[in-house]
Amino acid sequence: MSFTLLIIIIVLAFLFDFINGFHDAANSIATIVSTKVLSPIQAVLWAAFFNFLAYAIFELKIADSIAKVVDTSAINLQVILAGIVAAIIWNLLTWYLGIPSSSSHTLVGGFAGAAIAHAGWAVVKSSVILKIAAFIFLAPILGMVISYLLSIILLNLLKNGNPHVLDKYFRKFQLLSSALFSLGHGGNDAQKVMGIIAATLMVYFNGVDPASIPDWAHITMVDGKIHAIPVWVVIGCYVAISLGTISGGWKIVKTMGTKITKLTSFEGVTAETAGAVMLFGADAFGIPVSTTHTITGAIMGTGLTKRVTAVKWGVTINLLYAWILTIPVSMAVAAVVYYLFKLFGL
Repeated sequence: MSFTLLIIIIVLAFLFDFINGFHDAANSIATIVSTKVLSPIQAVLWAAFFNFLAYAIFELKIADSIAKVVDTSAINLQVILAGIVAAIIWNLLTWYLGIPSSSSHTLVGGFAGAAIAHAGWAVVKSSVILKIAAFIFLAPILGMVISYLLSIILLNLLKNGNPHVLDKYFRKFQLLSSALFSLGHGGNDAQKVMGIIAATLMVYFNGVDPASIPDWAHITMVDGKIHAIPVWVVIGCYVAISLGTISGGWKIVKTMGTKITKLTSFEGVTAETAGAVMLFGADAFGIPVSTTHTITGAIMGTGLTKRVTAVKWGVTINLLYAWILTIPVSMAVAAVVYYLFKLFGL
């Protein structure tokens, strides 16, 4: 039964990664679709390619952070299963409603909520949770500031340029900026599921002599941090998120690409570039941030260069409510799922 649970968790983790791909596809393609630089199909293929390319670029710092959200020596496989099921439920619900919530925070909330239901608050590593929670607010703010400053600098440098010529060039630059943002998305989001699978393997083989752990499940630790995980996990996560991205997420594309502010190719470039800067920085420091929050803040920042009223603040306030609620709601759903598992003897 234990090995069966292990397989079920891994399959569901890849499913979550796939859902994350189409749920968060809007993050990297909303601007490029709304400015009509690429068609929707071209855009998702473009984003999927660079999501997968992230495999060759980023270290496993995000995976390490996610694996350490809770004390893996104090939980069991049922906890992880409940967390993933809760995360899938919340992700599908917000996708259906067209709410660009954070898949990252959904996963963290589900993982933590099930662990707390199993072993109490002490099992959660508060320093990791607080860092992730802080970036609910910091990611969109930093994305907005970077995007606003970048927009102001470019507007001043190019103020004497021909608008039609500049638009032609920015439409080409948007291919580059969206590619960079997709790289950051793949490097940050796919690694979160790698961290969950790594935690699952550590729980399953807890107490086993490391020399007896088979190669397919071996996780290399250096200075207490994950240094290497099985190649099948890495490739599987990137393939899953890329396939999910190809599947698209048009409801959220509409919210991100048109409902926050009307975008031009110039604004698409500045928003995506600012978002990419944020994600690359987060990847470097091992901070699991929400790509959704980051690009939303960046879109708001570039919208502010026109006028304050160019940003539809009513929409952004509603998004903020969803962001704040994501972790606690995911925790609550995961706790309920865990108790149901116990009730039915899973």
